[in-house]
Amino acid sequence: MRTILLGPQRFQVTAPAALRSLGVDGPVATINSGWEEREDVVEELDAALDGRAVHLRLHHRMEDVLAKDPTFAASALAFRDRHDDLLTSYRLRLHHALDGVYAVQRRAAAGHGRSFGAVDDAIEGLRAIDQWYLRTLRVLYEDMREVAPLESSGVIGWHRGEIEALLSRCAVLVMPGGHVGTLLRTLRLFAVEIPEAMPVIAWSAGAMALTERVVLFHDLGPEGASETEVHDAGLGRIKGFIALPHARRRLLLDDKARCSVFARRFMERHCVLLDDGVILEIDAAGALPAGARVLGLDGAIHEVQPR
Repeated sequence: MRTILLGPQRFQVTAPAALRSLGVDGPVATINSGWEEREDVVEELDAALDGRAVHLRLHHRMEDVLAKDPTFAASALAFRDRHDDLLTSYRLRLHHALDGVYAVQRRAAAGHGRSFGAVDDAIEGLRAIDQWYLRTLRVLYEDMREVAPLESSGVIGWHRGEIEALLSRCAVLVMPGGHVGTLLRTLRLFAVEIPEAMPVIAWSAGAMALTERVVLFHDLGPEGASETEVHDAGLGRIKGFIALPHARRRLLLDDKARCSVFARRFMERHCVLLDDGVILEIDAAGALPAGARVLGLDGAIHEVQPR
């Protein structure tokens, strides 16, 4: 199983080199549904993939399902409303919990209460909130499937069959960025299964979708910092990772205290920085290559050392 994660492609295009490194001939399947209404604007992507691209057009297919299957469309709308309500509660709890973590952390840094384990316990509180959100989100998905079983939809079944047939004829899968929520929705709707033997190249939202847990972050947003939040479960092709695309542009990497909270909150997984120019091939055992940059529990950036 070969999986290559890239940095963003806007300023430094590395996808052609990654594709050549695989040494594989044949068509290249693309899933760029994260681009939403721009899904068919693929001239640059086609050029990067040597004209070998076969676009699966999952966003276009999802729009077709919404137009032709009123039962699914109604359940999708109800799910969206319930998910929005869940997100409001999650973010409210998260905001107050993070305020508490940072306050206790500042007090410990000033030399007060270090021996009490208050920071560790406060971070455990964050992890508990994340787990509550994911459990509740799974219930929402289950409720949606009960109301509108995807397997009973003729139009969804037709698209799934065509996607599976197209994918089976391709030698490589490429997953670019865009809106990670839309990308995950389309992958889930059409039950896309990536064969283990099929090499995958992914960047930005595509890289995030391959992990077990998708985490959203933006310390440098146009309206100020937004707190890091768990978004959803990913495909789980690569395990033990949190993918951080555009890390240099989206994280306050000089704020070691803040980065330490980030890394300790997700300490069971490597927080991997995917900045411009990065090319990381994950080996068959799922290990990071030497030189990969990760956030350490101390809030500093560390490079993975050769084994």
